[in-house]
Amino acid sequence: MNTIVSFFENQVKSEAEITRKFLKILPEDRYDWKPHPKSMSIRQLATHIAELPGWIPMGIKTDVLDFAAESYKPTPVKNNGDLLAVFEENQKKALESLSKTTDEFLQNNWTMRNGDQVYFTITKQEVIRMAMSQTIHHRAQLGVFLRLLDIPIPGSYGPSADEAGM
Repeated sequence: MNTIVSFFENQVKSEAEITRKFLKILPEDRYDWKPHPKSMSIRQLATHIAELPGWIPMGIKTDVLDFAAESYKPTPVKNNGDLLAVFEENQKKALESLSKTTDEFLQNNWTMRNGDQVYFTITKQEVIRMAMSQTIHHRAQLGVFLRLLDIPIPGSYGPSADEAGM
């Protein structure tokens, strides 16, 4: 039976395969590089990508994310091994939380706020979609960073120009 949960489980696994390819090839000697002063560094961006699967269990297990009540500190990473370990742990937790939920439960609301300021209220299902969309979005940013550093980019949904010999 095709369910919302099974759809997300398959999508999370599929996107993880692509994300791993990007995280494995990051130039560790360029972790602090950024293409523009307003941009994140490679380390910041890659850490964010590695942590994003953690939004899935957070969205399932909680009803509110209140930035005023919780301070965020990125997981420290020194190399690609650290980065992949963070990603794999968050990936594991995402799949575990999905395996324990139901389509019906995912229709419950979840709110992002900063104290009294409510940014939005969406369903838990939409939190999962948002986490996946953010992963894809930031992975594409990382691809631009790699291109600017003249590092061949792996394919995402087919071969990249580098893999196709273009």
